[in-house]
Amino acid sequence: MTDAVTWLAAPRSVAFGGYFVVLARGLSPDGLAHRLAEAVRYGDGHVVEEAGEHTGASLLELMDDEYGDPLDGLGLRLGRTGEWAYAIGYGGWQGEFEVAAGISRGGADVFLLEYEEENGKPVPPRFARFRDGRLRAACNLHLDPTWGYRGVEGDPAEAGRLEEAFAAAGLPDPDRPRDEVHHLALGVVGEFFGLSLPRRAVLAETLQAVLLEPA
Repeated sequence: MTDAVTWLAAPRSVAFGGYFVVLARGLSPDGLAHRLAEAVRYGDGHVVEEAGEHTGASLLELMDDEYGDPLDGLGLRLGRTGEWAYAIGYGGWQGEFEVAAGISRGGADVFLLEYEEENGKPVPPRFARFRDGRLRAACNLHLDPTWGYRGVEGDPAEAGRLEEAFAAAGLPDPDRPRDEVHHLALGVVGEFFGLSLPRRAVLAETLQAVLLEPA
């Protein structure tokens, strides 16, 4: 089983509903969890509650017992690989997080990979990089003009280099199926930024888990 991040493009790669992945340099897994709790859109704030060690399946079972339906809660599994801390979202994460530049305050380097696979619109996969409180690069990973694709947003120099990397891979390409574009675009982003997410650990092993509860 390979690492990198292209494996996320497989249907239902992490859990039902797509994937919500945040990787960070300069933060611990616990620190990343607390910043994601701050990024929950709705309510009067959320706090991090430890939930023990879980696989993805056992965390969803816990959330089913806790809430009656996993989609009624927000959970994260947390880990570290090399210089990266990472968080994987579970439950009803779709549309619940406003991951913005502030998550990277204090010199952190934070990457968002998000895909609402079962949204009926459908919503394209999303990538964003934030560093030290600023948006550095962001784009839709279908590179689809019907979703307002106008290249890569962010720092002009970094965005320009990422666009060149997409072009070298033959993207955007409106004639390719979207699932192929998704896979290729993840590969470009992963190689460009050196991103890595351990597939076996995420899919088969236990990791530290937390629930994000209303304050």
